[in-house]
Amino acid sequence: MTDKRKVRKAVFPVAGLGTRFLPATKAVPKEMLTVVDKPVIQYVVDEALEAGIEHLIFVTGRSKAVIEDYFDIQVELDQTLRERNKKAEIELLEGILPKAGTTSFTRQQAPLGLGHAVWCARDLVGNEPFALLLPDMIMKGEKGCLKGMVELYEQSGGNVIAVEECAPDQAHKYGIVGVGDKIGDGFKITKMVEKPAPGTAPSNFFINGRYILQPEIFPILELQERGAGNEIQLTDGMVKLSGEQPFAAYHFRGDTYDCGAKDGFILANVAFALERGDIRPSVEGPLKALLQSLQ
Repeated sequence: MTDKRKVRKAVFPVAGLGTRFLPATKAVPKEMLTVVDKPVIQYVVDEALEAGIEHLIFVTGRSKAVIEDYFDIQVELDQTLRERNKKAEIELLEGILPKAGTTSFTRQQAPLGLGHAVWCARDLVGNEPFALLLPDMIMKGEKGCLKGMVELYEQSGGNVIAVEECAPDQAHKYGIVGVGDKIGDGFKITKMVEKPAPGTAPSNFFINGRYILQPEIFPILELQERGAGNEIQLTDGMVKLSGEQPFAAYHFRGDTYDCGAKDGFILANVAFALERGDIRPSVEGPLKALLQSLQ
């Protein structure tokens, strides 16, 4: 199987409760927490659009309606900005508004894991390949991670997973892939292991939260038994699919910030603030002074 149909749709599983950010996430979805002046989910959506994605599919849960509202017109705000002739702000909001009919939302009624969240999008995806982007992970590089994956997919077909390197002694914390023949900016995957026991990992390349998958994953996930954490694990489904279809790994060489963790979220704010010409001059000095005061 070397299916190379265009990847038009992307799935964003945004049903998680965000308990690590309580009490903030009691009222605000974790995906709507801001990195500088944009919510986390906007960075991930921008990455998908850069890669040529045409349709955005959000798998949501209770209390996540604000995400749907965010990707819509806020009539009162729009009217007020126009009355006040706030042209820059109007252009900014128009620039992030998806075209009509290019976003879909479906509910994951129970927290049964990432595999189950992906399965919930089956009817919206249909019988075609799709991208999956974990919304906690913000990537920063010369080229978007998903864009690089799409370019590799156009060579390899099948399924593509983005990977990065970790310290070998940290491999037991991640989903790890085995390294096969080189292809494009990556390599063929020989095996996948979820959190291997220390000293048994096939490599130090870990799965970083970006996937291009074929629709044959859906019937596998439908029958998938619960695994780690008593949840339906996507990795377990991919292992089964790898027996029928090829998997390739795209080696992402940028920076990844796990905004589902407090330290990653803070680092993302610092990194993106320092990249901004309008913010860096006012924060760089105080940041250096703060670090020096802690030594």
